[in-house]
Amino acid sequence: MADNMNHSSTEPAETIEPLRYLSKVEVAAIETELLRDYRFGQQQLIEIWGHACAIAITKAFPLTSLSKKQPTVLVVCGPDQNGSIGLVCARHLRIFEYEPTIYYPKRTPNTIHQDFTVQCEKMDIPFLSYLPTEVQLINDAYNLVIDAILGPETDHTDVKEPYAGILVTLKQVKIPIASVDMPSGWDVDKVTSDGINPDVLISLMAPKRCATSFTGKHYLAGRFLPYDIQKKYDLNLPEFPGTDCLIEL
Repeated sequence: MADNMNHSSTEPAETIEPLRYLSKVEVAAIETELLRDYRFGQQQLIEIWGHACAIAITKAFPLTSLSKKQPTVLVVCGPDQNGSIGLVCARHLRIFEYEPTIYYPKRTPNTIHQDFTVQCEKMDIPFLSYLPTEVQLINDAYNLVIDAILGPETDHTDVKEPYAGILVTLKQVKIPIASVDMPSGWDVDKVTSDGINPDVLISLMAPKRCATSFTGKHYLAGRFLPYDIQKKYDLNLPEFPGTDCLIEL
């Protein structure tokens, strides 16, 4: 019996296909399809993803496991969609009784991003006016950093200030880092050692190609995807436990 299982590739019906790791082009195609054909709203998708990220943080870093007296978390948000996901994540963490602080250096004029910013402000979540370059200040003040800076839509070869400087600072922190969708500074399409090196990665929809070599704690939040999209792109998503919106890979 065991021998048959080892050679199950000769019986396609029995095979569990490996999880698909997406390219930058595929990520954009799936997202366009969700917005255009399936009539998801951009705000709705960001909310789904941000909520899932907050749940992943509670699993990877439960309140009871945090080393500092206050359950402080620093959420660093970039200018594009990943930044908005970070804002939603911070709001949900506040509801889950963490104490997030947001660093969002370049606020975008996009209405959706502005809405998420106001929601955080109304929850009395503090916004930093600058990120300390003295890394020890960050280590001392927070239990962990959430990297919601650069997502798959960003050109990793052209990271401008203030984000290039932020990445330099975050590479030096000693507290854990959790990255949203992909580690900032990585090339979405291939394995790279550039950028920051997070302890936790929260992949959205499906993991990206750059994550094939990721060795830390890896969560996948993709349960909301319609079956037809899963099938069309051969995503081969794992079976999510119970009613959970994410799974640890």
